[in-house]
Amino acid sequence: MIATPERLIILPSLVFENIEKIRIGEDGKPRQILRHLSMTITAGRITVLIGPSGCGKTTLLRLVNRLEDPTAGRILLGSQDISLLDPLELRQVVGMVPQKPFMFAGTVLENLQQPFLLRKQVPPSPKDSIWSQCLGQVDLADEFLPRQARSLSLGEQQRVGLARALLCHPQVVLLDEPTSALDRPSSDRFARSIRSLCQETHLTLLLVTHDLWFAERVADYVVFLDDGCIIEQGTAVQIFSAPQTTALQRFFLYPDKAGVTP
Repeated sequence: MIATPERLIILPSLVFENIEKIRIGEDGKPRQILRHLSMTITAGRITVLIGPSGCGKTTLLRLVNRLEDPTAGRILLGSQDISLLDPLELRQVVGMVPQKPFMFAGTVLENLQQPFLLRKQVPPSPKDSIWSQCLGQVDLADEFLPRQARSLSLGEQQRVGLARALLCHPQVVLLDEPTSALDRPSSDRFARSIRSLCQETHLTLLLVTHDLWFAERVADYVVFLDDGCIIEQGTAVQIFSAPQTTALQRFFLYPDKAGVTP
């Protein structure tokens, strides 16, 4: 197993403390993306962020991976304020798979070798079982290994991206719309794979999805965002069987409608 950097102290939580994020729009005016957001993501659990488009879900993921920094507030990984960590070091333990993952030129195997090469390590032999095992975790067969990564469908690229992230043995994985390019049977298989993976490895997953069918099947805990705020949160059973706020009830009826207010 690949060791995590020694200076990181990983405790069983990812904590958001009074997070705010403001961006300057094309018109030069400030726009508040996240506002006074506080929550704790428990380790070893699949937490799903839902909400209308533009409510700040993907921005929140980017803050955890330090692709952006919050305007105010702080994020703790265990006891560590992530703003004090080198971003490259942080990404050793917090992996992110964007909706459109970057594929290096070359085969799927060559893409999976990249985490080793970036750490200046010699990758295992191409015949090593690690590669087929890694693909199996994301519901891909080892026959994908010799295929050109950039020729794959978007859904297949997303799963290769996740497999590549898992080779770093992260503590936390961030997924942005992982089923956006999958049909329903593939989405269901992926949900089963993800749940099995987290149960076996105690991985913490924080993911964004518009697919409420997938969210209900994969989530342990659900957070509903609207207009940059947490409106409601709870277990998947609580959220999907008994939504408490008018905003969430309306969102379930009209999930594509932005700007729902409580």
